[in-house]
Amino acid sequence: MALIVQKYGGSSVADTESIKRVAKRVVETEKKSNKVAVVVSAMGDTTDDLIDQALSIDSNPPEREMDMLMTAGERISMSLLAMAIHAEGSRAHSFTGQQAGFFTDARYGAAHIKAVRPDRVKNALSLGDIAIVAGFQGINAKGDATTLGRGGSDTSAVALAVALGADICEIYTDVDGIFTADPRIVPSARRIPSIDYESILEMASCGSKVLALRCVEYAQRFNMPLHVRSSFSRRPGTLVVPDGIDPRTLPNLD
Repeated sequence: MALIVQKYGGSSVADTESIKRVAKRVVETEKKSNKVAVVVSAMGDTTDDLIDQALSIDSNPPEREMDMLMTAGERISMSLLAMAIHAEGSRAHSFTGQQAGFFTDARYGAAHIKAVRPDRVKNALSLGDIAIVAGFQGINAKGDATTLGRGGSDTSAVALAVALGADICEIYTDVDGIFTADPRIVPSARRIPSIDYESILEMASCGSKVLALRCVEYAQRFNMPLHVRSSFSRRPGTLVVPDGIDPRTLPNLD
């Protein structure tokens, strides 16, 4: 039995039909005798819409209130995904960043994770439930909600995978892995089957948007294997693996 953390971005959970599709994929992973925890982003353009609404009310809104508002998007997607998994016949339990034990510093809008204590997530997994966690968010020492900035859900997923001792962290997006160029712009771009941390860090620092820089740094620090793949296809993605790890030994790579 493997413990797998899956992260689904906003395009993967953009509407209810997409959420149903993701739920089927999550349940399929669970039925292969795996324990599964899922980190989700807000649906589609929800975060941008919330920002626009805030700015239409106050051109300089308080940072604390902005972070409180921003956490709403992931709460919606996490609860809807838990419902969709229930409709598929499996049990799921959703958690906010606070409930999942994400403790951050006090920087609103760009907080850094200080510790992850996922006791409630572990308990759900031990009961055979699928755990759904809101990405991009945590709580600071004052008890206030905080957000991790752009790409924060990727970092949430890797941090949760490390805290749970997961076998792999799968990052689902709208492209089939990491390519030599953006395949949506350059049709001849080639998928990279596997890559090391240093190479992907260099790509991220040069503007590649497939993975957030902090996410890769976190994975490298704790030797967490990543699998970047599309939620819209079954094609192989790109493995980001530590030195000495045989990709064939990693779970659920079909």
